[in-house]
Amino acid sequence: MLDENEWVILVDESDQSFEFGPKLGTHETGALHRAISVFVFNTSGELLLQKRAACKYHSAGKWANTCCGHPRPNESSQSAAERRLYEEMGMRVDLKFGFKSRYEARLDNDMIENEIPYLYFGVSDSLPQPNPDEVSAFEYVRLEHINDELKRDAGRFSAWLIHYMDSHTNRISSYRDVLVAEMLGRQSGASALA
Repeated sequence: MLDENEWVILVDESDQSFEFGPKLGTHETGALHRAISVFVFNTSGELLLQKRAACKYHSAGKWANTCCGHPRPNESSQSAAERRLYEEMGMRVDLKFGFKSRYEARLDNDMIENEIPYLYFGVSDSLPQPNPDEVSAFEYVRLEHINDELKRDAGRFSAWLIHYMDSHTNRISSYRDVLVAEMLGRQSGASALA
């Protein structure tokens, strides 16, 4: 599915916005644009993965991190991350900004990803309520298992998840560890007060 009226924020290599572009045209030409990518872990430290719906205009049926998308013109990356998490997975989670990345990949259907994604992290034990137009399945998986599966059959995974695991596994693990520890600390403090 693709909203023909969706626009994205075009940026230069220093992530300075200079123009807006149509989402489809941007992915056809490979123009550099801003994106968001969300990683939600449960308190066991497992990452919530989604399998992209068969109707997606690229990377259909591939496994990806919890959700991804693009800020709209005049929308902050934080708001875009929260919006897409709810639109795709039906979840509202306290998300923390982690870091920016940079990647480019040629995809199926002659699409090109050329993005500066902002990575957001959160922790929740709530089960997702996926939108079937976006997501066909979900699974909680340890990062180590994802890396093992990538060695066996990388074709099952989205180009951006492959990039994140190749380039940022240690940073993603660090954010996971800190946020899970904070959540468990809050939960144990709340139970002590009960």
